[in-house]
Amino acid sequence: MSKKHPIVAVTGSSGAGTTTVKRAFEHIFIRDGVTAAVIEGDSFHSLNRAQFREAVKAAETEGNQHFSHFGPEANDFAALENLFKNYGRSGTGKRRYYLHSPEEAAEHNSRLGTDLGAGEFTPWEDMPEGTDLLFYEGLHGMVVTDAHNVAQHVDLGVGVVPIVNLEWIQKIHRDSAERGYSAEAIVDTILRRMPDYITCITPQFSLTDINFQRVSTVDTSHPFIARDIPTPDESFVVIRFRDPRKLDIDFPYLLSMIHDSFMSRRNTIVVPGGKMGYAMEIVLQPIIENMMDVRSGG
Repeated sequence: MSKKHPIVAVTGSSGAGTTTVKRAFEHIFIRDGVTAAVIEGDSFHSLNRAQFREAVKAAETEGNQHFSHFGPEANDFAALENLFKNYGRSGTGKRRYYLHSPEEAAEHNSRLGTDLGAGEFTPWEDMPEGTDLLFYEGLHGMVVTDAHNVAQHVDLGVGVVPIVNLEWIQKIHRDSAERGYSAEAIVDTILRRMPDYITCITPQFSLTDINFQRVSTVDTSHPFIARDIPTPDESFVVIRFRDPRKLDIDFPYLLSMIHDSFMSRRNTIVVPGGKMGYAMEIVLQPIIENMMDVRSGG
């Protein structure tokens, strides 16, 4: 951890909705004039798209049906840990990008003068100098294994954790609409990832400082046939603080600012799903501002 070069990690499974939290942070950074070095978790996969597919086939040939992007074999946890450690010490480090689509590839090819395709990585580059904090969003921002401890370098860990049926519904609809995958292929991916989900993903949420968990108020008991994603107004968001005193959380203030919110435990506030983005900004902005005050010696 570092007062001078703080690290914020937003972590969540594929389809969990980490983009919503990322957007809330972006609004805070703009309002407060915070310059963030943004790190995408996918850039620390150890295999490009073609290599990953070959690795899955090879694993299946050996009887392993569970090789996945969630596990250590498909990720470079050492490089991620080193980045966090180096940034905390000096505010510097190297990053790259994973190119999800032809559009992303065209954007970075234009910037770098390269000829990369979707599913490949850009070359490693020095991060810009003079940033105020490092902002990570991805699968493994708080991961801990026998060999690596990424979480120890994080100043603020945020988990995005819908109830699992809702998470699956969101993933099925996203991957079908945006990536053209069939429902059967998506379910196969969910099943293949399950052991790594249990061992690498869920343990992170006991280490995060704040968890945002969306809970639907409609029936999601059979997520694999759901016709649509429950809307924000058809849900609540449970916000759990691991140690409210550490973050100086003012619950009476939050209850007064977020209409129809209520406390369910001494460290947990529940807000209407339609106010999720607003609640995130109300909760997170004072924390970031305190980080910047400490950083500047105020």
